[in-house]
Amino acid sequence: MTIKVLVVDDHAVVRSGIRLLLEAEEDIEVVAEAGTAEEAVRATRLEKPDVVLLDVVMPGRSGIEATPDIRAAAKSAAVLVLSMQDDPSYVREAFAAGASGYVLKEAIDVEVVQAVREVAAGRKYVHPALGARLAAAEAENAAKAASDPLSEREREVLRLLALGHTNQEIAKMLYISVRTAETHRAHIMQKLGLQTRAELVRHALASGLLDET
Repeated sequence: MTIKVLVVDDHAVVRSGIRLLLEAEEDIEVVAEAGTAEEAVRATRLEKPDVVLLDVVMPGRSGIEATPDIRAAAKSAAVLVLSMQDDPSYVREAFAAGASGYVLKEAIDVEVVQAVREVAAGRKYVHPALGARLAAAEAENAAKAASDPLSEREREVLRLLALGHTNQEIAKMLYISVRTAETHRAHIMQKLGLQTRAELVRHALASGLLDET
């Protein structure tokens, strides 16, 4: 049975390389390419691929933000996120958005082929080393949960806010939309019962967030 794949990346050279890699396999066919999140949603609706190989950082919406819309466009399509980011928080966000797998761009070789087959078969896929880091991070977060109401991503946003960055700057640094950055800020203020930036900075200092590199 042939696995139909939609390749989504804003760089045409990268898409071509991935197409050549995948189509060298007898059981995989690249049915379309897309360079933006909006193109990916339209191509998914039209082609009904088995797997959407989706870049994270693209013009406009990120791949993770577009994942729910892609899943809605073809409920049987599995989203395999292709990213340069090896931070466990990105993996969690990808799976929370509906992705079935997460593979690093540096592993564009046999691993990508294996990941495509895994998610096409209805299984989850994360590179073993990255999966181990994710499990360790989850255990650490569980230990902190009782004393710290903020998620890892909210802590990072809080740190950047305390350092004086704007919502627009934070969005660019974390590869999220400005609206998402604003939502994180609102949740932080609500969870911590803060009203002003000065209170936010004091909390960040007291929590040692500004000591983190």
